[in-house]
Amino acid sequence: MDKRIITISREFGSGGRYIGKQVAEQLGIEFYDKEIIGKIAEKTGLAEDFIEKVGEYAPSKSIFAYSLAGRTSFGVSVEDYLNSVQRKIILDIAEQQPCVIVGRCADYILRERTDCINIFIHGNVEQKTERIVKLYNVSETEAQKLMKDMDKKRSVNYSYYTDQKWGNVKNYMMTLNSSEIGIEKCADLIASL
Repeated sequence: MDKRIITISREFGSGGRYIGKQVAEQLGIEFYDKEIIGKIAEKTGLAEDFIEKVGEYAPSKSIFAYSLAGRTSFGVSVEDYLNSVQRKIILDIAEQQPCVIVGRCADYILRERTDCINIFIHGNVEQKTERIVKLYNVSETEAQKLMKDMDKKRSVNYSYYTDQKWGNVKNYMMTLNSSEIGIEKCADLIASL
């Protein structure tokens, strides 16, 4: 079967979202990142800002934060509920059409599909810091703290919902260093697969 779904996991500041968007444009397929947040909001009635914070990031930088989350009498937290809705949406999207999906544990959710390519984008601290400074108009110190915090929360969230290590090369078909290869070349390499 041809590969028709591309998932992109990425370090904060590596340009993974931009790379995914370029790949989708090159291939003429759908692109999903923040669009998934809108779909979750429609299904749940929750605010998009809230979903964006909870859907891909752990409540704190420790996995123990999940044990402190408020739960219903059935043992389900808001995070668990959002993860469940997000999972269903990602599975539905993958069934409908070829696409690129960024983040949200999509590589794990779609792991049993044979038509899926899982990519991890990482980069060098200096280049990621520079990118974050430009994109978010923050100091270098703030950029490095933001990068560390965001990646830690992504890692904890991924570990909690997948029982796997975020960024582990064994979870992906390909890992690319966008600082060394360049964003455009990363997009070209992924599209060529």
